Amino acid sequence: MKGIDPALLGLSVLFIICMLALGAAWVWLWTRRIAKYIQTVDAVIDAAIQGRGPVTNYEETALSSMEHKLLRYISVSKANEQTIQIEKNKIKTLISDISHQAKTPLSNIIVYSQLLEELPGLDEEARHYVKDIKVQSDKLDWLIQSLIKLSRLETGMISLQIEAKPLLQTITKALSQVYVLAESKQIEIRIDCTAQLTARHDAKWTSEALFNLLENAVKYTKPTGSIQITAESNEMFTRVDISDTGIGIGKEELPHIFKRFYRGQQAREAEGVGIGLFLAREIITAQGGHIKVTSESGKGTVFSLFFP
Repeated sequence: MKGIDPALLGLSVLFIICMLALGAAWVWLWTRRIAKYIQTVDAVIDAAIQGRGPVTNYEETALSSMEHKLLRYISVSKANEQTIQIEKNKIKTLISDISHQAKTPLSNIIVYSQLLEELPGLDEEARHYVKDIKVQSDKLDWLIQSLIKLSRLETGMISLQIEAKPLLQTITKALSQVYVLAESKQIEIRIDCTAQLTARHDAKWTSEALFNLLENAVKYTKPTGSIQITAESNEMFTRVDISDTGIGIGKEELPHIFKRFYRGQQAREAEGVGIGLFLAREIITAQGGHIKVTSESGKGTVFSLFFP
């Protein structure tokens, strides 16, 4: 270190120490300012969410502007929520009114058609008309009930009770509603699902979705055909497959089958209104799951349900 003035070296070291101290002080001050700013922003957001008044001074221009905009946004959001709730209540009342007003006359028509059908001495042509009235009345009743269920789902009027429950119970409940029709067509139905297998789902509404899929399978499977129901689970999801040996679905129709009121060319020959698959998908989607379909015309169909 020869040739270096000790005094100059001391001054250099002192200068470096001072600069480091000033830098540390500057960083400390800015850290405090940022922390205070974050705390103020946090207080502004909390106050705005809870509906309290402004917490900043008008001198804090940037924060005051942000707080004012945030309060306006929350106010508009709350007003929109109230409007949506009012509309939901109106729809709920309308659906209840439609259900009530349509149920009684429709039930009367069905009862009267049954009474007419039992009348002695009724000629064959009249009996045929009476049977048609009953069939169309049943069809209309099913359509109204399906539309009511769908409206309740779409407007959020139904609160799904999603919890881990045995799938076999849900499947058998749906199956019980189509068993008589399947038996009349001599369709064999097999179930591969253990009693211990559980999935997070709403049992009532999932049973409704499964019923719609099973009804389609029975309806479009020829006599002496078969339907296979398979359920399995892994770490990612629980899967339920419903496969049949029915008429199948053409490749060009597959993208459309879940549309409301859509009926394929072959499906038009059977009774139906084209809302069952749409309703089934809405129910499964509302639970965070999804449905996919694989099919080929003349070779049967497989509907796969996935539960998270």
